[in-house]
This record gives sequence, C-alpha cells and structure tokens, in this order.
Amino acid sequence: MLFLRLFRESYLFAIQAILANKVRTILTLLGITIGIFAVISVFTVFDSLERELRSSINQLGTKALFIQKWPWGVGQGEYPWWKYMNRPQPSQEEQERLLEQAATVEYAAFMTSVERNVEWGSEAVESASISGISYQYPQVMTFDIKRGRYFTRLETNAGRNVALIGSKIRDALYGDLEAVGQEIKVAGRKVTVIGVLKEEGDDPLGESHDWEVIVPVNYLRRLADIEDINSTILVKGKDQVSIEEMKAEVRGIMRSARGLKPGAEDNFAINETSIIAQRFDQFFGIVSMVGWLIGGFSLLVGGFGIANIMFVSVKERISQIGIQKSLGAKKYFILLQFLFEAVFLSLIGGIFGLLFVFLGTLLANSFEVGIHFVLTAGNIILAIGVSGIIGLLAGLIPAYQASRLDPVEAIRSV
Repeated sequence: MLFLRLFRESYLFAIQAILANKVRTILTLLGITIGIFAVISVFTVFDSLERELRSSINQLGTKALFIQKWPWGVGQGEYPWWKYMNRPQPSQEEQERLLEQAATVEYAAFMTSVERNVEWGSEAVESASISGISYQYPQVMTFDIKRGRYFTRLETNAGRNVALIGSKIRDALYGDLEAVGQEIKVAGRKVTVIGVLKEEGDDPLGESHDWEVIVPVNYLRRLADIEDINSTILVKGKDQVSIEEMKAEVRGIMRSARGLKPGAEDNFAINETSIIAQRFDQFFGIVSMVGWLIGGFSLLVGGFGIANIMFVSVKERISQIGIQKSLGAKKYFILLQFLFEAVFLSLIGGIFGLLFVFLGTLLANSFEVGIHFVLTAGNIILAIGVSGIIGLLAGLIPAYQASRLDPVEAIRSV
C-alpha cells in the first residue's frame, strides 16, 4: 500500500511540475529525449543492419568452407594482393577430388561466374551475372525455386543448355508472362529456362540471386574460358565433424592436389563465414561505443536538467514538506517521494525519445532502403532502464535534502 501511495503521489507531483511550468519542464526533459533518441536510434540502425548481415552470413552456411584464390581480408588493414595474384584458380577437378577423398566432407560444389548479355525477343538485360555451378551446389548454398525445377545430374554433367533465372531477370524479360519453358539467349546462345528463383531482395553481402542466371558449369565452359575466372569450391562438412577438423583435411588434400612440398606456403585460401562474423563483431563493438558517446553528452545534460528541476521543486514545496513531516511523515517517505518524481520526469523524456525513434523507423521503412528497421524490445528496455537510472541519480541529492529538512523551519519558510 505504501508503494502504491508513493507511486500515485509522485506521479501526480510530476504531472503538476509539468503543467505548472510547461516551458521549463519541456526544456529540461529535452536533454533526456535527445540523448535517448541519439543512443537508441544508433542502436536500432545497427541492430537492423547486423540482423540483415548475420542472416546473409547464415545463408552462406555455418559449417561451410570456401576454397578460393583470394583470402577474405575484411578489416585486416593493408591487403597484400601481390602475394595472391599469381595463384591458380580452384578447379572442378580439385572439387571432385575433395568429394572423393575427404572423409569429413558431406557435399562439395564448384561455382564460377561471368557477365554476359541476356535476351528474349526485344527485351534484354546487359551484363547479367551468369553463374556456372556443379550439381551439389544447392546442398551448400541455399536458394528457393518458385516455379519449375532444378537441374538433373545428367543435365549438369553433360552441360545441357538449361538455366534457372532470378526474379529480377524474369521480370525484366517476361513481365507477367510465364518464363518456365521459354528460351533466352545468353551471349547469343539459346538456353531453355527450367526454373525461376524466389525473390530474395537486396542482400548486404551481395549474395542475392535476383539478377542472376544459373547454368550448369559444363555449359558455361562453352561461353567463356573459366580457367582464368574467379572460381570457388564450396565445401560443407558432415554434422558430427568440427569445422577445424574439416579445414585441416581439406587443406591437406588441396596441398596434395597441387603438389606443394612440406614447408611451402599454401597457394590457395580457405575462407569461412566466421571470418566475416568476427570482423563485423569488432565493427559493431566500435559502433556501440560511438552510439554511447553521441548520446552520452545529451543524457548528461538531461540529468543535470532533471536535478535542477528537482531542486526547484524542493524549494517550491518546502512548506508542504514541513506539513507532511509535522503530520508524521518519515524521512524515507519524503526521500522516495522526490526520487519517484525525478524518475517519472526522466521516464517521460525517455518515452518521447523512443517515440521519435519509432517514428523514424516507420519513415525509413517507407523509403524501402533495403534494410528493414525494427525498434526491438531490447532497445526499448534499454531506453527505459537508462532513463530511470538517470532520473534516480539526478534526484538523489534533491530528495536527500528534502528528507533532511526540519519541519518547524520548513513551515516558517512560507
């Protein structure tokens, strides 16, 4: 009952403080509002970006390795490209060798791509990405087929002129017409469309298949010399095998396939999604610090503003405090009364800050910038918690002074 009474009276006093001097209170709460808005808006933007990035990373596979000519150098400072430029590209023969010899590997696929014009009648898409893949590619890299089917093993091995097309390619060439069963021209050669991929939307890592034409890799050999094109061997491990164990075995087989002597440096790179995840963890850690620095000064100013309004509130209500004490009110009752009021005022500022962040997410999402912004429950709890702590700290000294007032002197001060 005491808590509910304190809660009610503190709430009423906070509302009275706001109504009694609207301009003063609004200016005081502005610091808290701006601070919470700055911190939570930064966190909301980067939480949304992080969610999109991690979703893209997960699509690459958590137990997948990417054998390539170039190592991923995300955020590693100077990139020694001169060490890697003369390395040979991974080959389809090496992919098949891994599939045959590696006991830790469940699936292994080969993938390479070129850019060529794609045409259908009078419609054309210039410099479209034409990806050549081996049969086990879907077991390593996920994509959904909206209409049609995937390649058969015979079509893949024989290099038949069949293709899957991305949703944007389909829209650009066919509009509302049915694409499956139609023929398109890829670099002037006729290819039959056997499937249309489900739309994926923009991807932060650039892994969307929407603007892609996928053909069997053995067919792509007819369109381009793929030996000198950036290629990738994609490897997925068995469930009971650790990524480190698979990486060690894959490295040994690749060194053997390329005839590297003991002690010789690898002339290939084994990349994994954890490299990207670690770099982004560092990046988002720095961003988090920046967010607190941006909003920290506003929160500090807001805290001093709350303290100032509480000192004024104590001064204006000295006689009221004296009467409460003369009627038997304890020191802790007066203390909690002013602390609750300070917390309420701070929470009001924080709620307005959250409201502005929420409106900002709605505005940003209406522009379809490629990232869906969401004000998460975690950030709401963080904002409420920070606002409450600031109010508590800001009101501590004024509340203590109010609780220590002598009732006789307080009543005489009227």
